[in-house]
Amino acid sequence: MALLEICCYSEESAIVAAQHGADRIELCAAPNEGGLTVSYGVLKRVRQRVTIPVHPIVRPRGGDFCYSAAEFSAMLEDIALIKSLGYPGVVIGVLDEDGNVDVPRMRHIMAAAAGMAVTFHRAFDMCQNPHEAFDKLGDLGVARILTSGQQASAEQGVSLITELKARSGVPIIMAGAGVRLSNLERLLDAGIAEVHSSAGRWTPSPMRYRHSGLSMSSDASADEYSRYGVDGDAVSEMKAMIARHRFC
Repeated sequence: MALLEICCYSEESAIVAAQHGADRIELCAAPNEGGLTVSYGVLKRVRQRVTIPVHPIVRPRGGDFCYSAAEFSAMLEDIALIKSLGYPGVVIGVLDEDGNVDVPRMRHIMAAAAGMAVTFHRAFDMCQNPHEAFDKLGDLGVARILTSGQQASAEQGVSLITELKARSGVPIIMAGAGVRLSNLERLLDAGIAEVHSSAGRWTPSPMRYRHSGLSMSSDASADEYSRYGVDGDAVSEMKAMIARHRFC
């Protein structure tokens, strides 16, 4: 049966996802940035309160995946902290200036994360040659690759996803980006073993007083009075579809 990973941007979302049948959680902050490393407080509390496997993302900023020496040093420190808290895996990815997997830095990452499962995230979708990247990541011992098939969504990229899946059983190919109940069956029909979804929704902030015309975001159009979280019903429905598909 296919495994369902849910991307969670808070402790509350991680608890909801676990309660509604998620098999694994990717733990992030900053949904508008595509996921950044969460704080120590969140890491500690989620480790204490969530019993299913949780893999925190290690990503110090938004944007590309070519990091400065200082940023990369901080990433290694974050891996050490996550490992010390007992997490079973991390989600990470680094590229060089030419859009290739940064193999020397990935070797440092694999050493720092020894004993943990390493998922190479959607930096893979920004690399120049996905087949070459797949082979390099396999040689490094990466457990899985999260990918949309280098398209805007996994549904659009299903051709490359299935092509990569057919190359080898390792790394595992996990389909992610735009995965929801409406297109999940197509991915399952393609034989995808792991799927990744935010199963999310925006909900209004409880604040009654709202200072209009002032934004704390670099995007002045951003709605700062809404919050992104996991929709438990969506997780349950996706899990039920996966279970049904198993017996088809």
